[in-house]
Amino acid sequence: MTEYLALPLAALSFPNIDPVIVQIGPLAIHWYGLGYVVGILFAWWYGKRLVTNSRLWPNGILPMKPEALDDFLVWAAAGVVLGGRIGYILFYDLARYISNPLDILAVWQGGMSFHGGLLGVTIAMFLFARKHGILVWSLIDVVAAGVPVGLGLVRVANFINSELWGRVTDVPWAVEFPTGGPFLRHPSQIYEALLEGLVLFLVLRFLTHSGLKLKTPRFVAGAFVCGYGLSRIIVEFFREPDQQIGYLLGGWLTMGMVLSVPMVLIGVWAMLSAKQVTQAAKPA
Repeated sequence: MTEYLALPLAALSFPNIDPVIVQIGPLAIHWYGLGYVVGILFAWWYGKRLVTNSRLWPNGILPMKPEALDDFLVWAAAGVVLGGRIGYILFYDLARYISNPLDILAVWQGGMSFHGGLLGVTIAMFLFARKHGILVWSLIDVVAAGVPVGLGLVRVANFINSELWGRVTDVPWAVEFPTGGPFLRHPSQIYEALLEGLVLFLVLRFLTHSGLKLKTPRFVAGAFVCGYGLSRIIVEFFREPDQQIGYLLGGWLTMGMVLSVPMVLIGVWAMLSAKQVTQAAKPA
């Protein structure tokens, strides 16, 4: 049995924040859901700023009309929600949802997989770009550049929900989560919010505005995929694995690591194989 790590003077108090922002009858607005909505809207707004800045693109030719991102917004939301939910069900808790299929619809209770959401929105981007005659890698670059903000917000919401907490620790900033038992734990959600959200966004911001990387299709996308994979692998050493899965291969490997290693490899491939173009396609 894990021993209780008593550090009452050093540990941080868990903030008393209601996961529900406001409730009107049966309708409840959660921080978790708001994080997704704000994240998607920010990526849309930020993407439009990128595709209207001619200095960032080859010969000043924009890769698409800003209105294309308006149309893609619905596609992106569907890809994130459907992919994230299906991915969580398949990768993390299939047995539960087979036994209780109605729980599949209860997305307000949490249970979204980033890896599934990434796959869902990637499929949406390929289909949308093909339909509208847009260079698919430029679309992915533009979308990827704004995604970290949403990731950071959702991780903060995970913290508010007292879910996906970290492993037991004695660090001075440990937190005793209401749902984590009488133990002090790493606030791993905050680690993820900083790495996957703030740090990754700043790295991509530098790349998109360095004057070259958006002129090299798939480099920014590769940096995002690789950066997220590395961030997730690092945090997995501090995060408690999902109870229904536990540790793999002798007690150190987690499902999050397994799903993130291919991301790192794909991201490295995308960056190394990216080639600068001298002329962009005409905006769709």
